[in-house]
Amino acid sequence: MKEGRCLRWILKAISHYLTFFLLVAFVITCCTMLFVSTLSEDLGIALTSENLAAAAKLTFWNVVLISLIFTVIDGLRRKWTVERPVQHISEAAEKIAQGDFSVRVTPIAKFATDDTFNEIIECINKIAEELASVETLRTDFVANVSHEMKTPLAVIQNYGTLLQTPDLPEQTRLEYAQAVTDASRRLADMMTNILKLNRLENQQIYPKSDTYDLGEQLCECFLQYESVWERRGIEIDTDIEENVLVSADAELLSLVWNNLFSNAFKFTEQGGKVSVSLSVEGAYAVVRVKDTGCGMSPEVGAHIFEKFYQGDTSHATQGNGLGLALVKRVVDIMQGEIAVESTVGVGTTFTVRIRRNEHAME
Repeated sequence: MKEGRCLRWILKAISHYLTFFLLVAFVITCCTMLFVSTLSEDLGIALTSENLAAAAKLTFWNVVLISLIFTVIDGLRRKWTVERPVQHISEAAEKIAQGDFSVRVTPIAKFATDDTFNEIIECINKIAEELASVETLRTDFVANVSHEMKTPLAVIQNYGTLLQTPDLPEQTRLEYAQAVTDASRRLADMMTNILKLNRLENQQIYPKSDTYDLGEQLCECFLQYESVWERRGIEIDTDIEENVLVSADAELLSLVWNNLFSNAFKFTEQGGKVSVSLSVEGAYAVVRVKDTGCGMSPEVGAHIFEKFYQGDTSHATQGNGLGLALVKRVVDIMQGEIAVESTVGVGTTFTVRIRRNEHAME
């Protein structure tokens, strides 16, 4: 490989030298012929073959020497301003291709070359930074998925083993079977949410823009939890404005409302209160979901939209930390806004702003 590289370098040097030789020979020959012709005419000097032969030899060696000087200077220039930056960029690109995303290329001094290579270097560094962040997210995601899967799988395994106990009382058997069912449901829900979130993040789900009454959708989603609030004695307060039309994907938005309602009831204790309101504020339909649950600190609130994050570990068995990540992604796709206000021991309020139908605003 070294011999081949050396041969290519020699051939390239010869090619550059011949290029300069021909260029210098053409320029010097033309200039010399013009100078000698003008001089002989003005001074009346007769040129002999000996004089011309001597001048030709001198011109030839001048061309050889000047071409050699130009080749050396150009070689040094190319090595400093072209080959070195290209080598650094190539080495960095090769390391990135091998999975080393920590590599960074140092920008080149402006006096050594133009800004073209620095623009390429800046792009290479940005690519490395983005790939490093993506790799970190991927590693964290895999680690979190593995961790989240261990709990339900351990529950299924343990209770499945207990179910094999001979002469197990019927009531105990039903409790163990229910535990296996709940763990299986949680695992299935987690897989479903992971697939949905992956499709949303990779833009494999394209929202359909349909015009519909947002208030009706909120009522339909909210009524699905009627058995929950009746069983736990939770007070319900609704203030839903009529005829609020939005242009959005109804199926995706239903994910938002179901997750927010589910969280509200999950964190509200027996005898608490859950409120839902819909109002119009300018060009937006504003939905507020409020509960009187345990609330959360500002530190927890800053991370609730992250995947697998669960601020209240006491309710960890009831979720998998993906619901609010889905909510945030859907709202972003709808070009809406979501905010949260919460106080520990008082409760939490989620506010979602969705752009209204343009014709309804006229």
